[in-house]
Amino acid sequence: MCPELFHIGDFTLYSFGLMAALALIVPGLFVVLPLLRRRGVTPDFAFELIFAAGIGGFVGARLYYLAEHWSSVSDDLRDALFSGYGFTWYGGLIGGFVAVVVWCLLRRVPVGIVANTMGPGVALGYTIGRIGCQLSGDGDYGTESDLPWAMGYPNGTVPTPPGVEVHPTPVYELIMMAPIIWLLWRLAGKDRSGWWTFGWMLVLTGVERFIIEFWRRNEEVALGLTQPQWVAIASVLIGTALVLSFRSRAAEQVRGRP
Repeated sequence: MCPELFHIGDFTLYSFGLMAALALIVPGLFVVLPLLRRRGVTPDFAFELIFAAGIGGFVGARLYYLAEHWSSVSDDLRDALFSGYGFTWYGGLIGGFVAVVVWCLLRRVPVGIVANTMGPGVALGYTIGRIGCQLSGDGDYGTESDLPWAMGYPNGTVPTPPGVEVHPTPVYELIMMAPIIWLLWRLAGKDRSGWWTFGWMLVLTGVERFIIEFWRRNEEVALGLTQPQWVAIASVLIGTALVLSFRSRAAEQVRGRP
């Protein structure tokens, strides 16, 4: 755990910030770019898309977090807006998706092509982001535990009490997401509509998040389930509908160059 990597004068490089940047760059270069090229999209548009998704994702993740934790952040909204923590996965997904759709419409590129890349790309970016959560100790760890691999985050951005060890849920998610990323990459290479791949991403990541919540610190809101678990259920339902609706449609292709 290392929330701050190094200082140069007044500049501080935070581990979460670095991982957030890598969560955008690495999937963009190694997932989004090659998948878009397969379907006839120019590299220039790919970089435009990465930029749009990054801006929309960061804004959406922060706004979702603020809405979700309004009672605790409303007294010092300025600090909450510009702090180094406070990002929510589903908010980032929604914000990034909206930004990508808008940009595709402006550039007249079929959204389904981009949805195909977002399947494995979003999953990989989410996983890299969880490395940042582990390094920074930003409060995304789990409940108290006495298991052999339990650990404390006393120096984290959101520290655990002295001597308290908890479930390292970011590590759990790294393990659970690895096969999901591999499977989504394989699905994205098939001659199927990109919405089919995107649907599988919603299903698989929804199941993963639903399971991991049993070890997280979030409070139950209804029927013994947390708010992220209810969102995960919605994600699985929407994803299932997309998978069934687009299971027999061929891959979208670009007509001309964007």
